[in-house]
Amino acid sequence: MTNFWNNLPKPFFLMAPMKDVTDVAFRKIIARRGKPDVFYTEFVSADGLCHDAGGLPKLNFGSNYRSLTSVNAPAPLLRDLKFSNDERPIVAQIFSSKPEMISRATKLIKELGFDGVDINMGCPDRAVEKQGAGAALIKNPALAKEIIRAAKEASDLPVSVKTRIGYNKNELEEWLPALLEESPAAITVHLRTRKELSLVEANWGLMKKVVEIRDRVNKDVLIIGNGDVKDLEDARRKVEESGCDGIMIGRAMFGNPWLFEGLQRFNLENSDLRLNLGNPLEHGLSEKLEALIELAYEFEKISPSKHFSILKKHIKAFVTGFDGAADLRAKLMEANSAAELESIISKV
Repeated sequence: MTNFWNNLPKPFFLMAPMKDVTDVAFRKIIARRGKPDVFYTEFVSADGLCHDAGGLPKLNFGSNYRSLTSVNAPAPLLRDLKFSNDERPIVAQIFSSKPEMISRATKLIKELGFDGVDINMGCPDRAVEKQGAGAALIKNPALAKEIIRAAKEASDLPVSVKTRIGYNKNELEEWLPALLEESPAAITVHLRTRKELSLVEANWGLMKKVVEIRDRVNKDVLIIGNGDVKDLEDARRKVEESGCDGIMIGRAMFGNPWLFEGLQRFNLENSDLRLNLGNPLEHGLSEKLEALIELAYEFEKISPSKHFSILKKHIKAFVTGFDGAADLRAKLMEANSAAELESIISKV
């Protein structure tokens, strides 16, 4: 398989993997309005993925979405790993503290047709850390290296890693070289420690140091910065200031599925234009509400077993910053279906 990372224009801009956010429905409306250079799935447990796959006799690929099915209903985690060809290249993010599970999950992800696999080594969720996974791996570099090796040996998919600058403090000089020694295709560095969560501002002053360590240890690994990136223009500035290869954007996507549309307005192969993206187009309230309705219907269609309340975080993001936003938001929070949400909005 071709390593898609080697063919990306520079600088490149990625969507961040976020639980209950970058699901199939949300990625679909993003793809329609302006694609990032790389899509990411929500993170999934490699252990759970392998468990779910254990009872399935074979893989069946549908014409519109790649998905795993069986005689009975598909297992939950497998059902979430769907994507359309409009989302390529797409990376599946997984987590585990068990190299054998990472290996098995990587093989499954390869069979599902993904373009890459990313290992989460930065999630601060207590349940994830209790398993020795996510940010807990920062405290166990030897195991982290073993996990990267297991993923690389499992298939020809390019393997990347997403992590933080340290656990309780800045540990870049110890932690980053350990990852670089295993030659993943790319490393995304969220510029906070695990202890800081998202309670303090991301320390972009450290990105030059990250790049310096990369250049010293393993120049072949791409470095991606992440944390508090406001938009493409802000991302462009951060690339110029730090020298990193790309930027991953997360929370700025909330309520703004047009975030990456600037990439489509220029020659994607022209790095000069990519460093001069210009101001984003304006999208009014009616467009935002239409996008929210579309997201709700896609969510119901694609994820019928998930509770509609998952969309509340999107409602908060789409319905803000205008007169009457609080009242409309309160009404929409009571909706239990896409039809109810559309009915409330139609009366605005």
